Amino acid sequence: MSRAGPVSKEAAPKGSGRGKVLVAYASKAGSTKGIAEFICEKLKQRGVEANVADVGQVREIGEYDAYVVGSAVYNYHWLKEAREFVSKNRSILSTRPVWIFSSGPTGTKLTDSKGRDLREVDKPKELDELRGWINPRDHQIFFGAFFPDRLKGGLGFFAKMAPKDEVGDFRNWEEIGAWANSITQELAMLKQGASIPG
Repeated sequence: MSRAGPVSKEAAPKGSGRGKVLVAYASKAGSTKGIAEFICEKLKQRGVEANVADVGQVREIGEYDAYVVGSAVYNYHWLKEAREFVSKNRSILSTRPVWIFSSGPTGTKLTDSKGRDLREVDKPKELDELRGWINPRDHQIFFGAFFPDRLKGGLGFFAKMAPKDEVGDFRNWEEIGAWANSITQELAMLKQGASIPG
């Protein structure tokens, strides 16, 4: 798996005509934040005007034409603040293009002891609810990073009991980048069809 380089501060090229995109995330220990920043950078590299922000810091959601929303997954659930962000803003999100992602499984194995795909096993339980609220164009589950020492409280206590082969950074930047690029392609097609506001 490749590693992400530093996120560039370079501004998006002007006049791309693909709309303004918000990449919003909820992250417990920084892994999902890193994925969101990487996606935002990839969008910018393809000429999309994009901003990245923690869901708790987003103020003017209506100024964006499309959205990418992601959350860490713990115990088969999105973080509370991510669910609340989508619920609170669903009247806007449901009328514009939205892509969602989850940062969940860790480790090098793709299946569990029963042979089940870890991405399917670890998908958030509220996924159907999210789809009903905002009808996202796509949902992806990415392998995340897991460092028990970065978690506090009861979650950190139990995290220290995790198997050693599940500790580390398992984010596949090539896969995440390919998904981000597919979003830019879809944005361009939507713009040609006048489906994106603005």
